[in-house]
Amino acid sequence: MAERHEVVFVDGVRTPFGRAGEKGMYWNTRADDLIVKAIVGLLERNPDVPKDRIDEVAIAATTQQGDQGLTLGRTAALLAGLPKSVPGFAIDRMCAGAMTSVTTLASGIAFGAYDLALAGGVEHMGRHPMGFGADPNPRFLSEKLVSGEALNMGSTAERIHDRFPELTKERSDRYALASQQKAAAGYENGKLQPDLIPVSIRSESGWGLATRDEALRPETTLEGLAGLKTPFRPHGRVTAGNASGLNDGATISLLASEATAKELGLTAKMKLVSFAFAGVEPEIMGIGPVPSTEKALKKAGLSITDIGLFELNEAFAVQVLSLLDHFGIADDDPRVNQWGGAIAMGHPLASSGVRLMIQLAAQFKERPDVRYGLTAMCVGLGQGGSVIWENPYFDGKKKK
Repeated sequence: MAERHEVVFVDGVRTPFGRAGEKGMYWNTRADDLIVKAIVGLLERNPDVPKDRIDEVAIAATTQQGDQGLTLGRTAALLAGLPKSVPGFAIDRMCAGAMTSVTTLASGIAFGAYDLALAGGVEHMGRHPMGFGADPNPRFLSEKLVSGEALNMGSTAERIHDRFPELTKERSDRYALASQQKAAAGYENGKLQPDLIPVSIRSESGWGLATRDEALRPETTLEGLAGLKTPFRPHGRVTAGNASGLNDGATISLLASEATAKELGLTAKMKLVSFAFAGVEPEIMGIGPVPSTEKALKKAGLSITDIGLFELNEAFAVQVLSLLDHFGIADDDPRVNQWGGAIAMGHPLASSGVRLMIQLAAQFKERPDVRYGLTAMCVGLGQGGSVIWENPYFDGKKKK
C-alpha cells in the first residue's frame, strides 16, 4: 500500500477580477490567456520550481466551450511554456471548480502519484454566461427531480430567506456593506495586491493594465442597498448589492508534497488537513457548505471552535449568513472574510475557490496565533465544498 504524503499549498496568485460583459475590462481578452497569465506569474515568482517536475495541471471552468474549452489544463500548460511532458486536464464543478482542482490534485499528491501540481480555474462570464449552450435533461422537471428555480441561483438564494425568516434582507444588506468596506480597507492597506498578477487589457481607448478588481463599490451605503431592485421575485430580498456579480478572472495555485517542498527549498504557506463535498436540495443550494463543513470537521477530528479564520465565498450574503447562524457565529465576526469577499471583489465561478485559499494563506502568515482555517463555498445544483487548512506559522501563543 502507498503511504500517505502530507500536502502543502506552496503559493497561489490570481488575476484582478473584471466585470463581465462588453463594458468589462476583459471583454477583449481570451479566457485561456487569463489563466496562462496567472500560471506564468506564479512560476515567475517561484523560480526554484523545476518546470519539468510538475506532474499535473488541473484547470476548472464552468462553461467549457470556445476559448474556455479544449482540455484547459493541457492547453494552458502548453501556452504558459511548460515542457510538453507536463500533462493537464479540465474540471467542472460549477462554482467549486478551482476548489475541486486543488482537492483532486492534492489527493494525487497524498497518494504518492504526484510531487508537484498546478491547480486553478478560470471563468470568462462575459464570453461564456453560466449554462450557455447547456441542454438540461427534461426529466429534471418532468419527474420533479428539481424545481425550475433550481437552475436560477438568485431564486435559490430567495428560498434560503424563505426557509429561515430570521435571515432578513437587512442582515444581508449589512453583511454586503461590510464586505465592501473590508475589501476597500484590504486594498488600502496593501493586503490584496501582493497576490494579484497584472494583466494587459485592450479597449477602444487603447492598451491598459488591470491591477485591481473592477467591481469594487467602496461608496456603497445601507440606504443605497435598501433601494435596489429584487430581480428574482417581486418584493424579494436578493439584490445586485447583496450578491456577487458576473465576473471574469483566473486563479492558480502550486501544490506539493511536504517532502518535495523541503527538497526544493519551497516554503509552505498552508498544510492541507481535510476536505469534503456534500449535496443538498438544489432549490436551496446555498446551504451546501453547512454539511460539507460538518463532514470536513469530522474527518479532521476538529470542531468549529478550532477554526480561527474563515474564507467563505459570498455568492449571496444570505448564503454566508445561513452557515454563520448554523455554527453560532456572529454576522460581523472578525474571523470571517477579514479582507472582504465575492460581493465586493467578484465571483468568476470556477476560479473563486483558489481566491479563498490565497487570502487565507496571506492571513495565516500574519496570524501565528491561529492554527486552523476554513475555505468553503456553495455550489450550483445543490452542493457545498469545504477545505480545512493548518497554519505552518502557528506558534501556540494567544493573540494579545
